[in-house]
Amino acid sequence: MANKSETKLIQPLFDNLQKERFAVFATIDFETGAPNVSAVSWVFAPDEERVYLAVDNRSRIVKNVKKHPAAALTLLANESTYTINGNAHIKEEKLESVPLKLALIELVISEVRDVMFYGSKISAEPAYEKTYDEKAAAKLDGQVLEAMKKA
Repeated sequence: MANKSETKLIQPLFDNLQKERFAVFATIDFETGAPNVSAVSWVFAPDEERVYLAVDNRSRIVKNVKKHPAAALTLLANESTYTINGNAHIKEEKLESVPLKLALIELVISEVRDVMFYGSKISAEPAYEKTYDEKAAAKLDGQVLEAMKKA
């Protein structure tokens, strides 16, 4: 049975992309042409047709997106696994009002696909902890999300 495909975010995915969460971002490596996969957490959907990601502007992701716009974001949500495919570009070289030098990447969605293997569901989503000062992490996370919302 083929997995269902959409051209924009379904409501549960849009809702899940209103806050920081664990996701995996795949790009094409600018040097080798091979897949490059990175874990990300600063993700936000401003609407059903786009997803923003904030990454260190020295990240390999930035160089990859500049050379090859094709990209995919994979996340666990709504008891399943979804891959969001599209073309990415650098929307802002540096997010304003954030103390770190973060680039804002915009992924324009071309396809959203439920890629969970047949006859199963996600029973627990991944959890992670910040390994640096909790208050500083919460403050930074808030600053990044607000900057992404304003972009």
